[in-house]
Amino acid sequence: MDPDWNDNQPIYRQLRDRVVAMILDGVIGDGDALPSVRSVAADYRLNPLTVLKGYQELVDEGLVEKRRGRGMFIKEGASKALRKDERKAFVEEQWPEIIATIRRLGLDPAELLSEAAGSGEEEQ
Repeated sequence: MDPDWNDNQPIYRQLRDRVVAMILDGVIGDGDALPSVRSVAADYRLNPLTVLKGYQELVDEGLVEKRRGRGMFIKEGASKALRKDERKAFVEEQWPEIIATIRRLGLDPAELLSEAAGSGEEEQ
């Protein structure tokens, strides 16, 4: 997790977003334990209540479950649900802006797709 926080939104929300990104990136998966509230608070010099509030948001969203005496764990199916929600948000919110930018700049969509496919091969 990146230890740098910004002033754009509350830290507990940034913490929540970072855990979501870690799930989407496959860093942590369904059934995995989250680091303890105490360890995150100590590692990142945060108030434990701030960490707990970020974790509680994940619980409220149904992505994480509390296991009494054992900690918090990513729920089964959380990554699939997140991916579905992220795809929907991308198609509804970001994609129209991308299309508008492509048109505004007079870019060739086929050429962009070809470049994207080529760059994916280089990364693997």
